[in-house]
Amino acid sequence: MDDKWLVLFVAVTSGAVLLQAMILVALYYALRKSSARMEALAAEIHAKALPTMDTVQTFLVEARPKIETLTANVSESSTLVRNQLARFDTTLTDVLDRTRLQVIRADELLNRTLDRVEETSDVVHKTVISPLRQVNGLMAALSTGFEVFLGHKRRSPKNGMGVPQDEMFI
Repeated sequence: MDDKWLVLFVAVTSGAVLLQAMILVALYYALRKSSARMEALAAEIHAKALPTMDTVQTFLVEARPKIETLTANVSESSTLVRNQLARFDTTLTDVLDRTRLQVIRADELLNRTLDRVEETSDVVHKTVISPLRQVNGLMAALSTGFEVFLGHKRRSPKNGMGVPQDEMFI
């Protein structure tokens, strides 16, 4: 019975080795078929993409100096604009400072002028108008005194005051 087991074991092992060999052959054919597809795909990509890549590379080589010039021009332009804006800002700040100073000066001049006009008005009032009123009052008093002394009829004032009693009623 030992020989039967040995034969059975050798037969099962032989079958397993044969099965593995067939799987390896199937893998080989599948890998070979897949490899052929990959090579065909690579050839197609190479045929289609390589001319495009060459065109792009040629374009980049030809356009590089132009792009560098454009970049340099943009950089120089932005520097000039920045400098001009700084100058404009300085000028505008100076103009605003000067304008502010002139407004302050004009305000001070107007205030001084108004103060002097007021002072002059007070001085004129004190030195001219007040004495004139006093002289006018004195003259009116003297005139009234002379009229009474001389017995003349009283004059009616020029401003309409002192209307006789009879003329008040219509």
